[in-house]
Amino acid sequence: MRSGARPSLTVRETILGFKQLPFSIQRPVFMIDLYTWLTPNGRKISLMLEEIGCGYRVCPINIGRGEQFSADFLAINPNGKVPAIVDHDGPGGIPLTLFESNAILTYLAEKFRQFLPAEPVARLKTLQWLHFQGAHIGPMLGQAQHFFHYATEKVPYAINRYVLEAKRLYGVLDIQLHQHPYVAGSDYTIADIAMFPWIRPWKIQGVAIEEFPNVGRWIKIIEGRPAVARERGVLAEYRGLQGAPLDDQARRNLFDRMA
Repeated sequence: MRSGARPSLTVRETILGFKQLPFSIQRPVFMIDLYTWLTPNGRKISLMLEEIGCGYRVCPINIGRGEQFSADFLAINPNGKVPAIVDHDGPGGIPLTLFESNAILTYLAEKFRQFLPAEPVARLKTLQWLHFQGAHIGPMLGQAQHFFHYATEKVPYAINRYVLEAKRLYGVLDIQLHQHPYVAGSDYTIADIAMFPWIRPWKIQGVAIEEFPNVGRWIKIIEGRPAVARERGVLAEYRGLQGAPLDDQARRNLFDRMA
């Protein structure tokens, strides 16, 4: 359950699709502000929030236009990356600001007691694969996407290096999914939620999914979840930007700007 997107970092009173209520009444319903964009890491958190059924507001941060470098957003995440959240009902009822997508996933899983097993071994296995995603899948597939798909200068060495590593990682995942229905074992967990938005765009990573049938099967299973269908509506008004050629300003903000 989410609100409509907000045009800025200032609080917006209008909750699209819901009856207008005084802000003091709205706040407990939409307890979490999600600062995000159309990126795999951003989509992790919107998918998680859809899965747990938590009310949240979508706060778009257009990274192609450099909004991640604004002073307001840097006060939320000094690293200038999406996603980030503000939970207005944090621990002890005190608002909590949190960045780094897998830290957010862990926090939400623990808060709502969903998608992270309580049993110690199963919990550690889930966290193991969650960190595998953060340390390997995200960084290496991100580089594969960049050099294979986005870079204007095609560098054969870089393309070969990162596409080969992407295929190796798909192979690791394929073996795991041959043995288990989900990434961390028999249950759907935050490991799957973290992995899915990075694996879904396999075509722009130089990967042929037919070579990894267990990953392909897993993708279809995850795509069939109702929360995944709902999550597709997040930032729907900006979806036309996905796959569109990047202009010079977007390239500077995404690839060449430090602050």
